[in-house]
Amino acid sequence: MLQLDGQRLSLDQIAAVASANQEVALSDSARQRVEKARDVVERIVAEGRTVYGVNTGFGRLSDVRIEPGELRALQLNLVRSHACGLGQPLSIAEARAMLLLRANVLALGYSGCRPVVIEKLIDMLERGVTPVIPEKGSVGASGDLAPLAHLAQTAIGEGEAFFEGLRMSSDEALRRAQIEPLQLEAKEGIALLNGTQAMAAVGGLALHRAERVARIADVAGAMTLEALKGTPVAFDERIHAARPHRGQM
Repeated sequence: MLQLDGQRLSLDQIAAVASANQEVALSDSARQRVEKARDVVERIVAEGRTVYGVNTGFGRLSDVRIEPGELRALQLNLVRSHACGLGQPLSIAEARAMLLLRANVLALGYSGCRPVVIEKLIDMLERGVTPVIPEKGSVGASGDLAPLAHLAQTAIGEGEAFFEGLRMSSDEALRRAQIEPLQLEAKEGIALLNGTQAMAAVGGLALHRAERVARIADVAGAMTLEALKGTPVAFDERIHAARPHRGQM
């Protein structure tokens, strides 16, 4: 069981979850941090303080205060407005890696969401509900806002998802998987959207495949030398120690 606590994940761990070979859970220490951060958001709302992302508009509307009764609609509309990706969907493995990485970032306890938000992403991983995430639409290091919005859409029962090999509406996929759609509270829409997990997921899995190919190339080269009855003299470590090239050594 992989315990998410917001700390660094290895490429092997990401790949294992992406291929559905590794179970995931939220660690107890992470849960405590997330709950403490959520308490801060709840106090802000209760005290009527104005804080960006909690009870204001976004971007150029940051000076527009949102009334308490409209905070859920604010977060919901943020997700809907950014779910505007185009093109073919990311692979199921890439979308699953996004779910894992976003859940792990939220487990740091700095985003102000409730633990249930993270648990919903983990439930989707465990029960095979994979968001349909268009491959085009990211603004890169400024945030994978569109891809993550499509991820968030599935969590709330909107948009589309893959389930048991079929593409369907997210609400149908969640229903079949016996997962209740998430209802976003204050701060939680922006918590799900503001990150670079699409780049990290696609890049991480690509790097993992590249490392495997590099290892296979070494093995294939060694087996070829063996099959050709080549001489091992060229690989004497004393020869390579005479040159300061780490890769060659």
